[in-house]
Amino acid sequence: MTRKAKHSFLGRLDASTFMRRHWQRKPLLIRGAFPAFTDPIDPRGVLELATSSDAHSRLVQHRGNQWTLEHGPFSMVQLKQLPRRNWTILVQDTNHFSERAAQLLERFDFIPHARVDDLMVSYATDGGGVGPHVDSYDVFLLQGHGRRRWRISTQADVAFRQGLPLKILARFKPEQEWVLESGDMLYLPPGVAHEGVAEGECLTWSIGFRAPSDRDLVAAFLDDLRDRLDPPGHYTDPGAGAARNPGEVPAALVQHARRVLTSIRWSEADVRAFAGRFLSEPKSQVVFDPPSRPVPRARFTAQAARRGIALDGGSRLLFSGSMAFMNGEAVRVPRGAGPALRAFANHRRIEGPTRANAAFWNLAYDWYVLGFLHLAADADNAKGRR
Repeated sequence: MTRKAKHSFLGRLDASTFMRRHWQRKPLLIRGAFPAFTDPIDPRGVLELATSSDAHSRLVQHRGNQWTLEHGPFSMVQLKQLPRRNWTILVQDTNHFSERAAQLLERFDFIPHARVDDLMVSYATDGGGVGPHVDSYDVFLLQGHGRRRWRISTQADVAFRQGLPLKILARFKPEQEWVLESGDMLYLPPGVAHEGVAEGECLTWSIGFRAPSDRDLVAAFLDDLRDRLDPPGHYTDPGAGAARNPGEVPAALVQHARRVLTSIRWSEADVRAFAGRFLSEPKSQVVFDPPSRPVPRARFTAQAARRGIALDGGSRLLFSGSMAFMNGEAVRVPRGAGPALRAFANHRRIEGPTRANAAFWNLAYDWYVLGFLHLAADADNAKGRR
């Protein structure tokens, strides 16, 4: 599939035009974005995922102005006892559990992988939803089975109702409204207030793209520095006079602290390495499943070159300059391995048969032993094991 065909769901826009006109700027409704769309997971499959301890799921119910939120996993008996309407099940990271869901997410590769959050699915009964709210991330809302009514607003008032388990807007004033049917898609940039309500049973797929806040970046970078700095000295005060005000912080101690803190330096390389580690860190609930009997290195190389390899659904592989970042760890790209490694990071798989140098296959083997990647024929079986 060509890149143009791969991104044909953007309607009359190519990927570059969409990014220039709409990304982080204004909403876009695309009717029939995915003609004859088939849900990667059917309604029953979504509910079964909600019963799994490996999946992160939530149940939202409402009756009038009263809302409740419960976290999974849920039992199938519990789900069958729910009322006929006004509830929704949300399951995060469906791309970790379904190869077809992962392939759908990969269609959005005109946006950097470092920005990817996940592919979430919402199964809702008639009237189900999570209330009017705003998100701090970009999202494509792709309608699967059934219909959902969306209302949006660019209002500045984003105050929330108090005393609720969800961040529901206190004063939602919709400006536009549409009913989305299977294959229709709505893009929303951050900060656009929106509400989706199911009209009958439906599935909605949310392709979300994160953007770390400055607060998160600063906090994570300072933590990173703390782990890597090792200042050699400590405060001393030989010959200090007797304290006249023992409750006062000594001026000399304040000055020492100032000198130590202002001596901290970091380089562009430090920031590049931090950014790669931070952005490739997998989600906290992801658990990798290493092979119980890994094949020997030589056999792995031969099979990988013939069959190909694929990243585990929970893995995040990025590159920047001469560095690669796999699941929060940095590695310098071995000599001659750059082209294969960049292709692997871009496409999350390498189709076989393929050629790559020994340094790349050695690195791939180390990741295979940790469960970060799989031989291509085993990749589908890896879905759902975390």
